[in-house]
Amino acid sequence: MRPVWYTVRTLLAFLMIAVSTSPSATQSTILAGSPLSSVTGTVTRVSSVVGGEADLYCDSRPPQRNDSLLLVVWYRDDNPVYSYDTRVPGPTGHWSDDMFGERARWFGQPTSALHVRDVQSRDRAIYRCRVDFQVSPTRNYRIALDVIELPSKPVIFDEFGKEITGTAGPYNEGGDFKLICSVNGGNPTPRVQWLQGETVLSTLGAGELQPAGSSRSLTLSISNATRAHLSSVYTCTADNTLLSPPQRATVRVDLYLRPLSVEILSREQPLSVGRQAEIWCKSTGARPPAIVTWWLGGKQLDSITKQQDLEDRNETQSLLQWTPLKEQNGKVLICRAEHSKFNTTTIESKLPLNIYYVPVATMRLGSKMNPNDIEEGDDVYFGCEVDANPPAYKVVWEHNRVLLQHNPSNGVILTGNTNLALRNVSRYQAGTYTCTASNVEGDGKSPPLRMQVVYRPLCRKTEIKMIGAALQEPSKVECDVDAFPPPDTFEWTLNNSAGSIKVDPERYTVDAKESKSVLTYVPVSDIDYGTLSCRATNLAGQQISPCVYTLLAATRPDPPSNCSVYNLTDDSLDLACIAGYEGGLQCIYIAEVWANEGLVTNSTNQATVWNLRRLGAKRHLKLVVYAANARGRSEHVSFTVETAPRLAPRTEAQEAWEVNWAVGGVLGAALTVAIILCLALVATRLRPRSRDYEVTMQSTKNQKASLQKRCSPDERNPDLIPLSKGIDCPPDPPQYSAVVAKSEAKNSTSSHSLTRTQSPTSPVLPHTQHELPGDRNGVNGTLRSHREVVTTRTPLLAAHQESCV
Repeated sequence: MRPVWYTVRTLLAFLMIAVSTSPSATQSTILAGSPLSSVTGTVTRVSSVVGGEADLYCDSRPPQRNDSLLLVVWYRDDNPVYSYDTRVPGPTGHWSDDMFGERARWFGQPTSALHVRDVQSRDRAIYRCRVDFQVSPTRNYRIALDVIELPSKPVIFDEFGKEITGTAGPYNEGGDFKLICSVNGGNPTPRVQWLQGETVLSTLGAGELQPAGSSRSLTLSISNATRAHLSSVYTCTADNTLLSPPQRATVRVDLYLRPLSVEILSREQPLSVGRQAEIWCKSTGARPPAIVTWWLGGKQLDSITKQQDLEDRNETQSLLQWTPLKEQNGKVLICRAEHSKFNTTTIESKLPLNIYYVPVATMRLGSKMNPNDIEEGDDVYFGCEVDANPPAYKVVWEHNRVLLQHNPSNGVILTGNTNLALRNVSRYQAGTYTCTASNVEGDGKSPPLRMQVVYRPLCRKTEIKMIGAALQEPSKVECDVDAFPPPDTFEWTLNNSAGSIKVDPERYTVDAKESKSVLTYVPVSDIDYGTLSCRATNLAGQQISPCVYTLLAATRPDPPSNCSVYNLTDDSLDLACIAGYEGGLQCIYIAEVWANEGLVTNSTNQATVWNLRRLGAKRHLKLVVYAANARGRSEHVSFTVETAPRLAPRTEAQEAWEVNWAVGGVLGAALTVAIILCLALVATRLRPRSRDYEVTMQSTKNQKASLQKRCSPDERNPDLIPLSKGIDCPPDPPQYSAVVAKSEAKNSTSSHSLTRTQSPTSPVLPHTQHELPGDRNGVNGTLRSHREVVTTRTPLLAAHQESCV
């Protein structure tokens, strides 16, 4: 007899075969749930992270050879979530609940398992896999899917709750700071750690399951930060599984560093005022670069600075381009390095200054002198105060830009280079005085000190001025005087045939500031012409010599004279003349240029100087010059000129010709020098003969002089020689005709008369040459029966020997 369980199994098999023709109905029945009680047994655990993949293994291999897989059903909490029916061909054999959707897929090969993609936290559960075979009994497997929720990426905050990304800080050297690592989520509870490299600095251990959305924080505290903490890298990690690498967040620490040292590098002394000095200052240790400032006398210098941060040496250099001032000599220049983030980290380097400058000279009058009460005849004293570095080695004095020398005889006394005394001053010594001090930096001149000497008014122009005035027409006469202080009153007087008459003050004006008075005079009749005189009066007294003006009837001007043309070119010329009498009125001067075709140009000037342009090249021009005033025009002065031809631009051929001409000139000069040397040699050989002749002529002249004393009828003229026979006279020199003939033979010059052979350097003395009435024929002349004496010098007589003919 067969067991009961075998009978039940057979009935189930027949039932399944019976409904095989309706697979959909069978699938629905199975998915509706299994009437079997909960399966007990071993649970297989499978782990996966959220977003990852999980394989839920379920062995679907038939236990017998003649058996095959019929159906695989997955349950969660006894609810089907996935099935695979081998009886349904194609993709429709797979069915998935909405919980999985397209994320789950059954794979039979190589290992049967339900593959789940994009695992989610809601997938965490215990799943049951039921496997049905054609013959073999159903098998059930229990698989627990552990879904691990990774923690979020750590977020690092500072102690003030500000999120840090990349770089933490900067913090101050020597200060404290905290880094807080915050991790959200994670199931199971993640482990949080602070690392520096591979070294674990602090750890917050992992815990059990925690509510969703909870966070964990771990704080890293650093006290008394040093330079070693600069650029340190700290990493915060969070992990709760080995299936995924830890979540990491890294920060780099930045620090503000104090300056360690400051030094002024350039210490060359002395400096000079007005010359730009470049001074370097170096500061090390500060990060970021230290703020380098320059201070002098408690004030920051307004200067140009350049900063350079050398990261490899953590060094800052500052260049001060500075022009020293005189007032800064002897003060201390300070280079100060400081950091804005540190209150007590200022360090300094000091440099005492030695600044050279040009002397500053200041003039002053003597302490007991009143500058407004210096009269002619007083003694005046000046002092010169000099401020100089280095000290001045010389002080000179100037009066109206003229150098003063020590001259006690003229009343100029210099003592000790810094004091000047003027004895018995006159008005001519009034003016500006300066002193100039000199040192190696240069010369310093004092501001001019003006000395005024009180004196009576004087006419600025001493000559008598002629003024032309027309009847019934007003004429203005200006009286300009020189006085100090300026005059306050003027007095005008008219002297004519009727006598001396004082002019009514209402007819003239007084400008005391300009030291002048202007008289408006209207002649009514001829007796109103005469001489006007003007006298001014100031605090020193009345003017001694009046200013005199001659009043004449106004007439036409005189023409210009002595005209000269200069700077004559191919297109222009300059003309200057001497002005004539202006007729007593304001006068203008006109120059006209005429050509054959008419007027070329004209020019009008207040003076007799004209610049005439655009005249044309190589033209015959007529210049007409005349003067004009309110009474009419003067006579014309005319003359002709011819402008130069316009030069054509030089060509290469002309330049080559000029070069050849220059070479020829040099060769000609050399040939001339050679000829002169040859002539000098010939003259040297002929000189002995001339010297013998000179001796003979000298003895003859001496004999002639002795005879003149004995036989001359005129004692006042020893050169006269009587022509009477019977007197024993020395032989005469060669006749003049022979001398001239020889001279013409040697020199190709024409014959000259006796009167033209006289040397211009030997003037003819009175009574030396006499000629009585009579005729002279021929070149040499024929001597008549009278006495004729001629002194001549011939070119053949050496040493200018004289002969009587």
